[in-house]
This record gives sequence, C-alpha cells and structure tokens, in this order.
Amino acid sequence: MVHVTPFLMFQGNAEEAMNLYTSLIEGSEITKLTRYGAEGPGKEGSVMQASFSLKGQTFMCIDSNIKHDFTFTPAFSIFLTCDSEEEVDRLYSQLSENGSVMMPLGNYGFSRKFGWVADRFGISWQLNLPA
Repeated sequence: MVHVTPFLMFQGNAEEAMNLYTSLIEGSEITKLTRYGAEGPGKEGSVMQASFSLKGQTFMCIDSNIKHDFTFTPAFSIFLTCDSEEEVDRLYSQLSENGSVMMPLGNYGFSRKFGWVADRFGISWQLNLPA
C-alpha cells in the first residue's frame, strides 16, 4: 500500500468546491485536474479526476457522470484544528455560508471553541480551537 486518500464524489461542482477549500485554508493547492472531453462519458469540462491538498492532507475528487440518490453525510467530516479564535471564526463563517450548522461555535468542554457545519456542497467540517 502506498497511500490512503479521502475521496469525494461531487455532482458537477467538484472544481468549485476545490477552489473554495484551497482559498480558505492557507498552504493548500489543487495538485491535479483532469477534465472530461467532448467524448465523455461525463459532461465536457467537468472533473474526471482531481487531487488537492489541504495543509498537506491529500484529497481526491470527481464529478460523477452518474446521478446518485445519495450525497455526503456528516458521518464523515473534515476536522480542522485551528491556531486562533480569528481563524476558527473566519472558517466557520465562510464554510457555513449557504450550508447548515450542526453545532454552533461554542465551548463544549472538550475545546476552547468548537463548531460543526456542512458547507454548500454538503461536506461536513468540524472546526476546533484547542484549550
């Protein structure tokens, strides 16, 4: 085995999601992007396969060319350990925009400040400011 990599399957907005995530998290980048061509099978220009890195953690993603009855679930989430209150506040605000809040920012006893949101793409994020 060479790598263990989280894999995210989007329904047509993988590139938009990657652009958002890499713009919000310092030290992040899109490392590979292959698009479907006119020959398909996916919509021309959509993401056939991509890789991106958030603070050194690699993720892969695609735009599924097949519509599914399922999407992302909060049972899998991306856990971010933040360095400052400003950082956790900023990420909470930007990631929850047009998404949903599962746990508002607060002190739940296990950290100084914690919040859990799903972004507008359905990806679940836990934001933590350690004690």
